[in-house]
Amino acid sequence: FCRVDPYGFERPDDFDYASYEAFFSRYLVVLTRRAIKWSKLLKGKNSVQKSLKVKRYIRKGIPNEHRALIWMIVSGAQTNMEQNPGYYQRLLEGEKNDKLVEAIKTDMNRTFPDNVKFRRTADPCLQHTLYNVLVAYGHHNKAVGYCQGMNFIAGYLILITKNEEESFWLLDALIGRILPDYYSPAMLGLKTDQEVLGELVKMKIPAVAELMERHGVMWTLVVSRWFICLFIDILPVETVLRIWDCLFYEGSKIIFRVALTLIKQHQAFILEATNFPDICDKFKQITKGTFVTECHSFMQKIFTEPGSLSMATIDKLRETCREKLLSQG
Repeated sequence: FCRVDPYGFERPDDFDYASYEAFFSRYLVVLTRRAIKWSKLLKGKNSVQKSLKVKRYIRKGIPNEHRALIWMIVSGAQTNMEQNPGYYQRLLEGEKNDKLVEAIKTDMNRTFPDNVKFRRTADPCLQHTLYNVLVAYGHHNKAVGYCQGMNFIAGYLILITKNEEESFWLLDALIGRILPDYYSPAMLGLKTDQEVLGELVKMKIPAVAELMERHGVMWTLVVSRWFICLFIDILPVETVLRIWDCLFYEGSKIIFRVALTLIKQHQAFILEATNFPDICDKFKQITKGTFVTECHSFMQKIFTEPGSLSMATIDKLRETCREKLLSQG
């Protein structure tokens, strides 16, 4: 058995190799089929146009060898990089904000301690790449600077793209465009979206909303890490990457689809909770097990389980939730 997964993460001591092997042998068949389809679609070119077919292909998963390319194209990062040649280098060579640099340095050893590629002893050590991407981003987007959570996201981008500059532009696509205001100092977008999830649960899974309210459990307690880390360290790597495939193409509503599916699928289990700590514990448990490991069937579920979820609905909820938060502040 391999103690380290293909991305460099060490598997925990209680890792269930048997069920993982069973899943992966089935998933490998899917991956092979998808890889052939993607090769035909790309025909050796380095471009795709957004279309219903491409959207469908992305929902079924992007093969790892094409993942960085497709993320770059569909997120708009590729266009930005091409329109700003040399910009990334200039950020790295420019004046630095000492406080920002210090904050990033502090988080270096805390980023993926369980990943062999991020260890100081690794060669090449990805800590150096991660440091560069975060420092460049902090100087590029001064309104955000650096905040915890960004290190994990940038780290994942580096593992997939294996390219410093591309990781920078993808981080920019996520923080600047795809996720509304998650990482600004006030984190208003993040707080808003947690409230939006609460409203969606009220609409779609009322019994769970009622349970949360009865025991006074705030949504931020159980889901803030889902949003901040985009499910990194919450769900298995393969599953996170499949979620990100859709996130880069379809935007932030994918996060709600995933959250609602996790809650709806485990509704009966969550409703067994009889007190505050119990509820928090149930929310930790629903992100483990075969349901989330089987990433292919899981991704099919996120587009069916929650039912219809339009961007218009989300925008409307965001508006009312944001107003409520601002009036409380």
